[in-house]
Amino acid sequence: MYAVIETGGQQMKVVPGETIKVNKLASASGAEISIDKVLFVSRDSGVEIGKPYVQNASVKAEVIGDKRDRTVLVYKQKPRKGYRKLNGHRQSFTVLKIKDIVIGG
Repeated sequence: MYAVIETGGQQMKVVPGETIKVNKLASASGAEISIDKVLFVSRDSGVEIGKPYVQNASVKAEVIGDKRDRTVLVYKQKPRKGYRKLNGHRQSFTVLKIKDIVIGG
């Protein structure tokens, strides 16, 4: 059984027991959250496709914690002008452990 969810403007395929990285959420570490934006669910009896979301479906997850990704360097330069600029960016994200996919309950 797996599902496709939408969180933070991104779509992700999730399986119970899996650990995923999503854009930073305002939840405390160790908290249980429910993601209601389920786009697609596949199980043994068939598939359910949402229009745009599957009715009465949610994904239960536990917040492991917040972290920051590796540094991405942003370099800007203009030719013949002596303009050079170097910036670094570290994106914050939340680690979730998928507990269960609930349909119709």
